[in-house]
Amino acid sequence: MTRRTILFLGAGMMALQAGGAYAQTAPGDDASKEIIVTGTRGTTRTVAQSLAPIDVLSPADLQTSGKQSVRDLLGALIPSISVSNSGAGASFAVKTLSLRGLAGDQVLVLVNGKRRHNTATMFINGTTQNGQSPPDLDLIPTAAIGRIEVLRDGASAQYGSDAIAGVINLILRSSDHGGDANVLGGRTYDGGGQTGQVQGVLGFGLGAEGHVDVAIDGRYQARTYRGGPNTTQLYPAGDPREATANRYTTHPGQPQAQTASISYDASLPLGDNLTLYSFSTGAVRKTDAFLTFRNPIAANNIPEVYPDGYSPELRVYDKDFQVAAGIKGGGLAGFDWDLSTTYGYNRAAYHEKGLNASLGPASPKDAYLGLVASSEWTTDVDLKRTFDIGTAAPLLIDFGGAYRRNTYKIGPGEPASYVDGGYRNTTGLNANVVRQAGSQGVTGFQPVGSGRWSRNNVAAFVDVEDTVLPGLDLALAGRYEHYNDAGTTKTGKASIRYEPIRGLAFRGTASTGFRAPTLQQEHYASSSTIGVTVAGVTTLQPVQALPVDSPAAIALGAKPLKPEKSTNFSAGTVLTMIPRLNLTVDAYQIKIRDRILLSGVLSGAAVNAALAAAGILTAQQGFYFSNAADTRTRGLDVVATYRTKSGPFGQATITLSGNINHTKFTYVALPPPALAAAGLVLIDRARQGDFTQGTPRDKEIVAVDWTIGKIGVNARVTRYSKVVQTSTIPANDDILKPKAIIDLSAGYALTSHLRLTAGANNLLNTYSSILKAANRGLVAATGATSNTAYYNSYSPFGISGGFYYGRINLSF
Repeated sequence: MTRRTILFLGAGMMALQAGGAYAQTAPGDDASKEIIVTGTRGTTRTVAQSLAPIDVLSPADLQTSGKQSVRDLLGALIPSISVSNSGAGASFAVKTLSLRGLAGDQVLVLVNGKRRHNTATMFINGTTQNGQSPPDLDLIPTAAIGRIEVLRDGASAQYGSDAIAGVINLILRSSDHGGDANVLGGRTYDGGGQTGQVQGVLGFGLGAEGHVDVAIDGRYQARTYRGGPNTTQLYPAGDPREATANRYTTHPGQPQAQTASISYDASLPLGDNLTLYSFSTGAVRKTDAFLTFRNPIAANNIPEVYPDGYSPELRVYDKDFQVAAGIKGGGLAGFDWDLSTTYGYNRAAYHEKGLNASLGPASPKDAYLGLVASSEWTTDVDLKRTFDIGTAAPLLIDFGGAYRRNTYKIGPGEPASYVDGGYRNTTGLNANVVRQAGSQGVTGFQPVGSGRWSRNNVAAFVDVEDTVLPGLDLALAGRYEHYNDAGTTKTGKASIRYEPIRGLAFRGTASTGFRAPTLQQEHYASSSTIGVTVAGVTTLQPVQALPVDSPAAIALGAKPLKPEKSTNFSAGTVLTMIPRLNLTVDAYQIKIRDRILLSGVLSGAAVNAALAAAGILTAQQGFYFSNAADTRTRGLDVVATYRTKSGPFGQATITLSGNINHTKFTYVALPPPALAAAGLVLIDRARQGDFTQGTPRDKEIVAVDWTIGKIGVNARVTRYSKVVQTSTIPANDDILKPKAIIDLSAGYALTSHLRLTAGANNLLNTYSSILKAANRGLVAATGATSNTAYYNSYSPFGISGGFYYGRINLSF
């Protein structure tokens, strides 16, 4: 299929007003009558009655969106969610999301209402995810999901740490019969990115009234290569290979990934007031990507090993699982109760193909770099009861407690991945040059800095909800938590919903929230080669990630981390009085104090002097975590949905939605006086820019879902505002101008059980902007560029262009 044919078909479908699969539930929509479980402790509240904005997505949304993962689905359908596609080192293996402009670990992820564990991998560099280890949504089988509820409101008082921006609750399918199976295949327009996915779910009866649902998901994603030519000098002067060398040596683009996941959800009633339940997810994944190319003549290459240079190939092996079991019932002094325990575990082992230049020609070409692993074990109890106190509806009181234990481990790599072999060659271009120690790209974890850490916390909470008068709902929540390493926090939340006229409601919340530092942020230690801007030019340099309790970090001003604390306000309107039209408008403000952020790269004479004063004589550059800033985020969410009447031309659901969001730093702490006097800051211009301009300030979606007979056509246009990849040098800022992305799919039901679909994500093959030369590896003396990066990776829609696919859906 030619590009002209694709454009013609796309124009024809748009002329038919075919629409996108934005089936977000809006108040007043048929699905808005569905009972929700997120953001409320009640069992009868619907989406339309929610005291805070909430989105509900169904399995059909995933099937018609053309997205292969939960994370990409959420980013495509909810304007206030942005996905991150960039990261340095091993960060490429984990893709994260941002809700209302905040970081991925400021969003609490639940599965069936139970806390999901975080990834062990530390996400370094790139937009708002700088220094985060959020839950990895790509490791949950998509076929297992019955629906997704996204609460766009601070909820720490209701759910605990991490819920500053909101909550994503993945509710697994629970049916005692039937199932679905899907097969998808596709590739990018400009080559590479071949993707294949097979998934399915099947329900069985368990006993007289119970069920077991089992789901599987197998996925393969190939690399894409979206680099530019390497115009720098590759070989020694006069070497004839220079004239015929392959100049496309760099490989920016999406990594190769192979993922297999499985899950079950089970429930077994044991009587009128007693039910056993359990669910679990498990996944393995291998991800690999090429890192920055090392030229043949570079000091970090050994020509005897790689005469034509090389790109280190980093491979990440993930193992992940979560298992929960519980028992719930009623009749305990009139209380319904729920007692459960949930255990989650994630491990990432790193291997790299490359070399350790300090070992010279004897360097092995493949090395084990070590591993990181984390676990979370939560046991909680929940009791609730209604009381008739004479109000319009019974008063609901819910209270309980929880105990949680977290662990984190860093396992060292083999010595060849981190030792300094001291190799210096005696002749040639780099004679007597000290070679960088450790594996290139990502250095192996060393015994010093490795270890195992743990912590625990206890929590108690109480929620109260009541319909005080017809049309007037109030809710209050309070929570107490104590961490053995991060102290005590107390949070609260008050919510109100007032409907003076049927179909017109006003709602608002005020709350305090918190996020405790993760063990990863407290103890992560590594060394990587990353791009550092020096004298206006970005070059590859070794940089240390320093744990806050390390002597080097303390010498540079590090202090023990404490929890972030937030104050959230939101106010909104819900309009459902016009037939088939729903409109919600919600404004919000989120202030965060003592925000946990990575510092910028600290280096130079003042840093070396500070280290020397602490008895550390080795000059180095590095960064560490600190509570060094306060931020304020303000924004507006708008969702309007209109459903046409069913007629001879079928039925269409039209959705207009958008988010406006702006984050501002209201306070930035200074480093110790000696470093501040040298002009150094902890959260430098580039770090601040990641949070204030690294994601779109506004995002708008126009979507139509049109069905006529056996044909269903979906179209979605998403506009992203300007994004800036900020540099420490203002002249090097890279601006990605506003872009509109079109997604289109068309399906045909061959039978009531079999459906065929063809579609495209990014139909017009739109790319992000090309980076400035200084950010692509400019050699100032010659004007040549290595093009270690080429397209702006801060792009919210990626850098690989259009993806075109076909899918078969089978239900039974």
